[in-house]
Amino acid sequence: MALHGAAVIRIESSTRIDRTRLNPPFKDDTIGVNRSGQFALFNPNKYSITLNLKDPRGVEIAKKLVVWSDLVVENFTAGTMEGFGLGYPELKKLKSEIIMLSSTNQGQTGPNAQQAGFGLQLEALSGFVHISGWPDRTPVIHGGLNTDTIAARFGVVAVLAALDYRRRTGKGQYIDLAQYEAGLYFLAPLLLDFEVNGRVASKMGNRSPFAAPHGVYPCRGDDRWCAITVFNGEEWQALCGCMGHPEWTKEGKFTTLLGRKENEDELDKLIAEWTSKFVAEELTAMLQAKGIRAGVVKNACDIYQDPQLAYRGQWQQIEHREIGNYKYDMPAYLLSNTPPQLERPAPCLGEHNEFVCTQILNMDKELVDQLIVDGVLK
Repeated sequence: MALHGAAVIRIESSTRIDRTRLNPPFKDDTIGVNRSGQFALFNPNKYSITLNLKDPRGVEIAKKLVVWSDLVVENFTAGTMEGFGLGYPELKKLKSEIIMLSSTNQGQTGPNAQQAGFGLQLEALSGFVHISGWPDRTPVIHGGLNTDTIAARFGVVAVLAALDYRRRTGKGQYIDLAQYEAGLYFLAPLLLDFEVNGRVASKMGNRSPFAAPHGVYPCRGDDRWCAITVFNGEEWQALCGCMGHPEWTKEGKFTTLLGRKENEDELDKLIAEWTSKFVAEELTAMLQAKGIRAGVVKNACDIYQDPQLAYRGQWQQIEHREIGNYKYDMPAYLLSNTPPQLERPAPCLGEHNEFVCTQILNMDKELVDQLIVDGVLK
């Protein structure tokens, strides 16, 4: 929302630092609350104030911000905002049309509402971990924190709906978003399969019940790979043609999808022997030219140099006070009338204390200076 014109103020704590400020990678591998690449990625165009909500004066400043705002977003454990005196009923008294989004692990109600945690735990609860990895090995935790990224996008849609509702009715709304439940949507086919057929999905590694070959295969070079998928006979014949129709492809056990699935270990070994002779990019181009689904398994260096991403402006550079010049990952969609605008880097901790209080809330500067001395703004 900040990239599309919203004024977004992060209320932070200087004693309980936001976890993403402490996550690597750090600029020059030097740890610091303003040097995290992860925090920088998620927070451009935002303001940061450090507010002590244990002090009544800090709560009063937060309430002033509510009156100024259209939307309040929080992701504390259920009940925390009420403890600060900033729950939705209290905010409605300050501003009847306020919209509030609470994005928590398992929602505001129910026996597990008080459970705290991070995306890794929610990935396990949502079922992602159960189906990740190889059948003969332990489950695999994803590095991408699926529920975090999924819930954020559900939250944006819910907020836009609430803003539209308020535009039509003048009424605000409270949004109770459970990140656990948001994750379930991305496993809907597997949940439906269990409901209808009683089948419990399990780990399949890189394989698919509907395709063979289906996996990643080694290529020339250090840790270079190509992903290949074949769903039907036409695609299989095209792949055989690319391989020069070796004798083994004519064996009955490989001529049908069922046969290839039954002999998938041998099939993968034979294909790997062939792919290992090629550079991944060359192999991908050759396969794609024949209508075969294929793609290079790219690392971070490949992605930064990708000409398609460069053409669409996926990476935009901006100067940060401590990190220096860094590339920001822009949204995956391009809105024709309201394109995203990268105007400011992610804020340093408490960087905008004075600006927010004096310029947005119109507070007296001497009072703000005293609140800084007293540790209310810290």
